[in-house]
Amino acid sequence: MQLDSKAPSGPIETRWDRHRFEMKLVNPANRRKFRVIVVGTGLAGGAGAASLGEMGYNVLSFCYQDSPRRAHSIAAQGGINAAKNYQNDGDSVFRLFYDTVKGGDFRSRESNVHRLAQVSVNIIDQCVAQGVPFAREYGGLLDNRSFGGAQVSRTFYARGQTGQQLLLGAYQALERQVESGSVKMNARTEMMDLIVIDGVARGIVTRDMVSGKIEAHLADAVVLATGGYGNAFFLSTNAKGCNTTAIWRAHRRGALFANPCFTQIHPTCIPPSGDYQSKLTLMSESLRNDGRVWVPKSADDCGKDPSSIPEKDRDYYLERLYPSFGNLVPRDIASRRAKEVCDDGRGVGPKVEGVRRGVYLDFRDSIKRLGEKVVRERYGNLFDMYERITGENPYKVPMRIYPATHYTMGGLWVDYNLMSTIPGLFVAGEANFSDHGANRLGASALMQGLSDGYFVLPYVLGNYLAQTKLEKIDDGHAEVKKTVAEVQERIDKLLSMGGKRTPDSFHRELGALIWDNCGMARNGKNLQKAIDRIPELRAEFWSNLLVTGGGEELNQTLEKAGRLADFMELGELMCRDALARDESCGCHFREEHVTAEGEAQREDDQFMHVAAWEYSGDVSKPTLHKEKLEYEFVKPSQRSYK
Repeated sequence: MQLDSKAPSGPIETRWDRHRFEMKLVNPANRRKFRVIVVGTGLAGGAGAASLGEMGYNVLSFCYQDSPRRAHSIAAQGGINAAKNYQNDGDSVFRLFYDTVKGGDFRSRESNVHRLAQVSVNIIDQCVAQGVPFAREYGGLLDNRSFGGAQVSRTFYARGQTGQQLLLGAYQALERQVESGSVKMNARTEMMDLIVIDGVARGIVTRDMVSGKIEAHLADAVVLATGGYGNAFFLSTNAKGCNTTAIWRAHRRGALFANPCFTQIHPTCIPPSGDYQSKLTLMSESLRNDGRVWVPKSADDCGKDPSSIPEKDRDYYLERLYPSFGNLVPRDIASRRAKEVCDDGRGVGPKVEGVRRGVYLDFRDSIKRLGEKVVRERYGNLFDMYERITGENPYKVPMRIYPATHYTMGGLWVDYNLMSTIPGLFVAGEANFSDHGANRLGASALMQGLSDGYFVLPYVLGNYLAQTKLEKIDDGHAEVKKTVAEVQERIDKLLSMGGKRTPDSFHRELGALIWDNCGMARNGKNLQKAIDRIPELRAEFWSNLLVTGGGEELNQTLEKAGRLADFMELGELMCRDALARDESCGCHFREEHVTAEGEAQREDDQFMHVAAWEYSGDVSKPTLHKEKLEYEFVKPSQRSYK
C-alpha cells in the first residue's frame, strides 16, 4: 500500500488557498441529493454537521450521549489558540505553525499544520459571531493568555470553561440545522461498525442504546469525529463514555491506524487518591500561567505543611531547568519532570501504595502580586472544582497535581483531505492523527476540531462527492446484511459467556498494563512484557467475562464490554508501535534514547515517518506502512525550551 498524503506543493503560505481553488464543487441545488453520516457531536463533529447542513447536504448525525451538547469537548478548560497577535508580542501564522511543528517534535506533516495555523484566525471570528463569550480586556478587545510551548500570548479563553462555550456555539449552529431539516439527529445511538462496499465507505451499523435495536444507516460518505482513545488506560481525564470503537471498527475494515503510541500525558491533573477511582480530573494548563510548580529540595520535607517550608528549601524545578519557558514548557516535558522528582522521593501529598505522587502548583506569589480578586476572575471555577474534589482551598494552600492520560495524537491515518485509506471515510478532530505529531501543544485540540469541522470538511467532502460515482444501495445489499449480522453476533457472544469477571475489572488490569509499560517512560523490555501479557488477558476476557442483563434494553455493562473488547486490541497495537519506534520523540520517551540533559533523543535518519498500521486479519500481526515526513520550512533540530 502506497501512502499518498495528497499534500500540495509550492509556497507553504498559499498551499491551502490554491488547493481549495483546484477542488471540484457540488452545485448548491445538487447537494440535497447527497447523504452524509457524521458520527460524533463534539467540536469537530458538531461543527462539521452544522456546516454541511448549512450548505444543503442531507446529514445524519449520531452521538451516544442524550444530547449533542454533552460531547466531551465540553470538558476542555484552558483555551483555543489562534495567530491573531492581539497582544502585539510577535505572533504570526508562521510562528504558530513553527511552534506546533516543534512542539510535536518534528513528527507531523508540515502542510496540515500550516493549514491549521492559517485557519485559526477564522475560527475566532466564527465563534465570536456565534456569541461565544471569550474573555475581554478592559477596553473590550478579546484577551489572550499563554500556554506551554509558546513565548507569545495566543490563547483565547472563557475563564476555565472554554470547551463548554465553544461547544455550545457549535451546538446552536447544529440545532438550527436540525430545526431546518437538513440534519437529522440520532442521540443515544452508538456506532458499532462501518459498512464498506466495493472498498468504499457507504454507511454504519448502530445500536440504539435504549431499546437495543441494531440498524444500518447508508450514505454517500461517512465522517468519524469520535475523539481519542485515552480511556484505553482506564484512568484518564476523559469522560467514562469516551471510547475507540468507531475508529477501531474502521481500522478492522481497512483504515490504517497511525502512530497509536503517541498518547499525551497531561501534567496538571488532580493526583489519584486510591485504587477505587474510575477516572481522573484535569486542572487546566492555563493555571501554569500564574501558578509555580515546585517540590521540596529534601525528601525529608515532603510530608510537612508546605507553608512551613522556606523559600530556600523549595525546588522550582521547571524554572530551574528551563529558564526561557519556566512553568510553560510543553506538556510532555512538564509531565516527565514531575515523574522524575516523584521517583526521586520528593513527591508531595498523601502516600498511595507507599509513594507520594504529586507536585505543588502554588498561587501564593500570584495572589500577592495580582490580588485574590484577579486570580478568582481568571480561574475561579477551576479553584472551586479543585476544592470540591480534594477538600483543600487552593487560595490558601498549593494545589497538588500529577500527570495523567489526557489526549491521543495517534488516530486513523488521513491524507491532506482528511480521507482515510478507505475512500469515502473522512476522519476529523482527535480521531485522526494529522496535526500534532508526537506531542500536542495545549489549546490546540479545540483549534483542530473547529478547523476540521467548520473550514476543512465542507471543501474536501464536496470535492469527493463531485467526482465520485456511487451505485444505489439499500438495506437488502449483501454486504449491509453481513455487517449487521456480524454486529449482532458480537453482541450475542458478549452476553452469552457467563463468566466471573466484570468489564471494569478487565479494563482496570489492561489500563495498568499500558500505563506501567507504555506510559510516560517506555523501554523495550517492558513493552515486550505488555505485548506478551495483553493477548493472554484478551483471551481471558473472551472466556471469563460476565455481562448481566440483555441486549434489547438499556445495558451499560454491555456497552462497557463492547468498548473494552476494542481497547483490548488497540492496547496491543499501542505497545507494538512503541516498540517498533526505537527512538524518543515528544511524548514517546524511550529510556534507551536520552540526551545528556535528560531530554528525548530522536533518531531522524530511521524514524522521521508516520507509522501507519494495517489490520492483517490477526491483531497480533499488523502490517506497518510508513509515510515519509519531509521538512522544507522548519529545520528539524534538538528540541530545546531552556
